[in-house]
Amino acid sequence: MTKPCDLSGIGVLVTRPAGQADGLCRLIEAAGGRAIALPAACIAPVVDPEPARTLLAAPWDLLIFVSRNAVEQAMPLCPGGRLPEGPAIAAVGQATARALSAAGRDPDLVPGGRFDSEALLAMDAMEDVLGFRILIVRGEGGRATLGETLVRRGARVAYAEVYRRLLPEIDPTQLMERWHCDIQLATATSDEILMNLLHLVTPSGRDALLATPLVVVSERTAELARSLGFVRVEVADRAGDPEILVALCRATRPAPAPE
Repeated sequence: MTKPCDLSGIGVLVTRPAGQADGLCRLIEAAGGRAIALPAACIAPVVDPEPARTLLAAPWDLLIFVSRNAVEQAMPLCPGGRLPEGPAIAAVGQATARALSAAGRDPDLVPGGRFDSEALLAMDAMEDVLGFRILIVRGEGGRATLGETLVRRGARVAYAEVYRRLLPEIDPTQLMERWHCDIQLATATSDEILMNLLHLVTPSGRDALLATPLVVVSERTAELARSLGFVRVEVADRAGDPEILVALCRATRPAPAPE
């Protein structure tokens, strides 16, 4: 792959959960940059998996998996440890689709363009769902937009919550002491990761973080970042690692003048 830019001398804070950041770190390093991993969220099973186990065993017309984590954490709860063959399966994004394929079933529905709930809802197949029994497989306290919209369209919706997002126990002291030398760009691939990152750097490191150009993967997270005081925010075209790298490249260039 042709490098979209030269990141030599640039340190990039990668905040994805442990085990999910390797691809982006490799791309950053291939472009000459330094990838600095600071997992700002960790993924754990729910305390009581029985409600989700019961739901995953019930009959549905459509299962919607909202993330790679949802797939990976749901598999042990599915009957026989396998995805059901009856219902159609939808993935919100490409990483989720790859996880489903690896688990034994290619998804029937994957949105094109941006990979988020809104893009899935815009698909023709999601317009006429009157009377459909739909199970949304997600983490605890996930966004309400997808389910609420489907209910308005006449579907019967339930949620199988199969994982929790936890704030990791990290001491950022050393990182903050060298922030201005080591970190020139930061990433946050969800609202929760962004808020956790602010918590992890503590009030004393907040100004340094807010002054660091930030790359996010949705306009929703960009709006949150700007409301928190981030000076510069770049939105990747998609949530994939190559698109995040391109946005990091944009963040190294002078910000466009306001119109």
